[in-house]
Amino acid sequence: MSPLQPLLRVLRSLWGGRGIPLAWLLLTRQPVRLAVALAGISFAGILMFMQLGFRDGLFDASVTIHRLFDTDLVLISPRSSSSVSMAGFPRRRLVQAMADPQVAGITPVHWNLLLWRNPKNLSTRSILALGFEPTDPLFTDPSLASKATVLNQRGRVLFDQQSRAEFGPVAEWFKAGRTVESEISGMRVRVAGLVSLGTSFGADGNLLTSSETFLGLMPNTPPGSIEVGLIRLKPGSDPAAVISRLKTSLPDDVTVLTKQGFIDFEQNYWRTSTSIGFIFTLGAGMGFVVGCVIVYQVLYSDVSDHLPEYATLMAMGYPLLTLLGVVAREGLLLAAFGYLPAYAAGQGLYALVRSATQLPVAMDTTRAVTVFTMILVMCMGSASLAMRRLADADPAEIF
Repeated sequence: MSPLQPLLRVLRSLWGGRGIPLAWLLLTRQPVRLAVALAGISFAGILMFMQLGFRDGLFDASVTIHRLFDTDLVLISPRSSSSVSMAGFPRRRLVQAMADPQVAGITPVHWNLLLWRNPKNLSTRSILALGFEPTDPLFTDPSLASKATVLNQRGRVLFDQQSRAEFGPVAEWFKAGRTVESEISGMRVRVAGLVSLGTSFGADGNLLTSSETFLGLMPNTPPGSIEVGLIRLKPGSDPAAVISRLKTSLPDDVTVLTKQGFIDFEQNYWRTSTSIGFIFTLGAGMGFVVGCVIVYQVLYSDVSDHLPEYATLMAMGYPLLTLLGVVAREGLLLAAFGYLPAYAAGQGLYALVRSATQLPVAMDTTRAVTVFTMILVMCMGSASLAMRRLADADPAEIF
């Protein structure tokens, strides 16, 4: 369902049997004032769209790799705080999990940020490296199995072609048939293939390698230590029951999570342990406040300018509630027509951000409805404040 459909239903219910409403005539009587008001509301809407879009996009980007894992359950160390700070735990815990009758298979994964040297300009930049046994399932993408066979040779890596350009023209050189070699933590490696994973908030690039090569890149890694353990269950298994049994049978040096729990673990870190969520939510709140001020000034000025006309209608017997409804409809019209350009601009800016940063920033129904609700509350709240000027008016004093 389009996010504009609820708006259209509201407008039809309010003006279904009317001709040209008085509220519309009052707003369009001064086109410049109306244009300024709509521009201010649209600006506030765009600001809210961008702030909330950046916030949600960064949270979604933080779990790009997490979503790709071919797993039902995940083992991590309780000392791990996020993808940029993964602690190790004994690999034998993953082997012990195989004792559960509903466990079908496991994949031990090494996970760490390493220094990649740009093969063109020799600058270094942190890249996320994942080490695994090439014969083990890792991602849900079935094409990875055939590509992973090249990792059996020591010193070979698969490079993520969606990595940022700062890592060098690796994908372009490889597709052109050139031999692409570089250094990771001082060790020479060769790019043996390309994968498409996507950048995350914690890592601007990714590469895959075998466990043997990974341990060569990280010689100080304790023997038998891994950072992530993937557990695949048999069809029809109850993940909650398996987690309960594993928590009972395994020592407390591991934490057992579902795949969604692993995703939530990462997102909760960026949401609660950093200032990202607060900053972008505050930015959206500032847009809301700016819009409130603009709409209030417009409606208050409109009521003040037409106070004699309103007083005349009151003296003729029109109830105050009817006149207050006129101001309320003005607020609703401003919300509706201010939201439309904000929505269109938000779509365009989201596309621009995706192209420039590769962040998964996209319009969704929830955010579209949220911003419209904020704009509606902003306009109707401002209209309510402007109504006080009309409610306090006394026809005898005005004339």
